[in-house]
Amino acid sequence: MSKRYAIFLTALFCGFLAVFFAANLISPDRDFSEDENRYLAQKPELDAGDFALRLPLEESGDFFTGKFMSDFETYLTDQFVFRDQWIAAKAMAERLAGKGENNGIYLCGQDTLIPRFDRPDAAKVASNLDYVNALVENVDVPVYFSLIPGKVSVWEDRLPAGAPNASEGDILAQAQDTTQAQWVDIASVLEEHKDEDIYYRLDHHWTSLGAYYGYAALMEAMGLEVTPLSDYEKTTVSTDFKGTTYSSSGVRWMAPDSIDIYVPEEGITVTAWNGTQPEEGVLYDWSKLEVKDKYSFFLGGNKPLAVVKGQNTVGPRLLVIRDSYSDSLAPFLTADFSEVHLFDPRYNKTPVSQYVAENGIDQVLVLYSVSNFVSDGNLFILSK
Repeated sequence: MSKRYAIFLTALFCGFLAVFFAANLISPDRDFSEDENRYLAQKPELDAGDFALRLPLEESGDFFTGKFMSDFETYLTDQFVFRDQWIAAKAMAERLAGKGENNGIYLCGQDTLIPRFDRPDAAKVASNLDYVNALVENVDVPVYFSLIPGKVSVWEDRLPAGAPNASEGDILAQAQDTTQAQWVDIASVLEEHKDEDIYYRLDHHWTSLGAYYGYAALMEAMGLEVTPLSDYEKTTVSTDFKGTTYSSSGVRWMAPDSIDIYVPEEGITVTAWNGTQPEEGVLYDWSKLEVKDKYSFFLGGNKPLAVVKGQNTVGPRLLVIRDSYSDSLAPFLTADFSEVHLFDPRYNKTPVSQYVAENGIDQVLVLYSVSNFVSDGNLFILSK
């Protein structure tokens, strides 16, 4: 390489750095990334206390412990100019290089993104199953229990060849073998309909169609009549849903999902609690179709408690210990229950046995996705 050429490359590189340095200086900070669906780090500030030097060093201010520099590095990374475009370019480059995974998300056939399922903590799984059994002993009403498999299991044939994953099937078998509750086999029903659009391609949740098949399995296990799918009229409410796996993957070239509903909201009332006081809720929050997290269209997103009532005034009262999969399931349940109580242990610390007694609950359903159940640290509330 000639000296003149080396000087040219050095100058070009320095110019490149100068352009991006200037661009980062004048570019305004962003609070939220729509593509990543998360809040971005903001510039950390130092005050006099952050310069305090104490022994042991861990008790010093942020400047000497390294926390400030760590926070500042995160801020620079989050606020880097054209961040979204760089993430997309990285995902495309790895795809072209033949890599089938990015940020824990598999890039799969049929334009599908599937989160990797890592081996869970065996002790936590056993503890959570014990909590379900404790609930059975603590209440005098029937307790049903089911776990919803993810795309990584039901759509396994779409995964890249040799993609490593832990077995959700092992967790399902362990849950069925050890539970004292009445087990509901949703996994087999979803497997029967695997060729249908039962999950979103770009999000981890099941679709309304998948939720219907889950509803059918639950009704059969409870000895209740299943409303045929043909009795419903499907309505598409959005054709631009890019969910959680889209946000995490960096992939930006796949066509978005559609969101469908089957149960009309007329005649259905929702009471929600975000704190100690009840407020009027909604079965469908149409304003959420204008934001990135469109799955929050169902019930307006996660809440500590929501009570859904339909036109069935004589059916039993059902308590669902839930994660977000139940939000799109709840509309179907209104045909068979007079009240559906959706209880989220992440935000609601009321002892479940107390809630059952005080609200005249007739049946309890513990319903989680496999991935959420094995990692949830809040299910101890079931044993209270």
